Amino acid sequence: MDNYRYKKITVKVGSNVLTKSDGTLNDENMEHLVDQIATLHQAGIEVVLVSSGAVAAGRSSVEPLKKLDTVSARQLWSAVGQVKLINRYAGYFQKYNISCAQVLTTKENFSSRSHYLNMKNCFSTLIENGVIPIVNENDTISVTELMFTDNDELSGLIASLVNSEALIILSNIDGIFNGSPDLPGSKVIEEISVDTKLEANIISAKKSNFGRGGMITKYNIAAKVAKEGITVHIANGTTKNILIDLMNPSKKTINTRFVATEKKASDIKKWIAYSESFAKGEVTINKGAEAALLSDRATSLLLIGVTGIRGSFEKGDIIRIKNEDNQLIGIGKSQYSSEKATSHLGNKNQQALVHYDYLYLID
Repeated sequence: MDNYRYKKITVKVGSNVLTKSDGTLNDENMEHLVDQIATLHQAGIEVVLVSSGAVAAGRSSVEPLKKLDTVSARQLWSAVGQVKLINRYAGYFQKYNISCAQVLTTKENFSSRSHYLNMKNCFSTLIENGVIPIVNENDTISVTELMFTDNDELSGLIASLVNSEALIILSNIDGIFNGSPDLPGSKVIEEISVDTKLEANIISAKKSNFGRGGMITKYNIAAKVAKEGITVHIANGTTKNILIDLMNPSKKTINTRFVATEKKASDIKKWIAYSESFAKGEVTINKGAEAALLSDRATSLLLIGVTGIRGSFEKGDIIRIKNEDNQLIGIGKSQYSSEKATSHLGNKNQQALVHYDYLYLID
């Protein structure tokens, strides 16, 4: 284990790595991925795998008897394809006498702190017993408004949940380029810090053939995860031994690395970071409060800086924090109900509406 860069990683592999152009599973790529993970596992590395491919696998196995809407088609193909996908993984890992576990989840499973901690305990138990968790969104019961953007978002949440040292996102492209990957002069950006601001037109908006995500999503998730203290690599999963080479600190490997901040986010802040979609209300703050929150000092949100409250929420609910320009600048856990907060609006003698320990700020 001393020869490898990290001791605990989350690996996300995309549909275009796991499937052929006709939509059938790419057995060669799947088996090679398992070979690499097994090598790391046997060396004592803790690995969580977030795997796409169920919908693509199902699409190649079942032809609907009638035209289906988008949600119904995903439900059909993912239900059939997930069985096919996990059976392949189980067979490949069995060669190494390694057990794997299927973990299907939805965004709603992370909606409360108790659900979040229950999921965390599930992963801890599997890893402690030498089992490799294979995670995918449960598309059979997810509906549009409660779906993850794609498995990139899910992998960021899982990497954060299990306190991985690194998240490795394997796609069918070498990394993030400084221009369109199709242009001969474009090169892979080797390193991106949390302070780096790339122009939007640099990042390709093209999406994969079988997945929901694209490079813009990968960039946004990677930047968010790196801000939480987890290094992120975006690399080409079709390259031979890419995972092993990325884990070798002396190996020069083409990829984009997002440098993690030295200050690690607390577990509660990690959960709040992914909780915006579960917010029950929102507050607007004045410029003074905004400046205080975005300063280098650790600052709680006081009611004296709040100018407006929308929605109905209770103490302990997640709320959005917006500035006067209606821009989202943070997410936090409220210490008041909306009714009580409204009654004390502008009062400087009350405890904070959102304590710093329960506040996640968005750049």
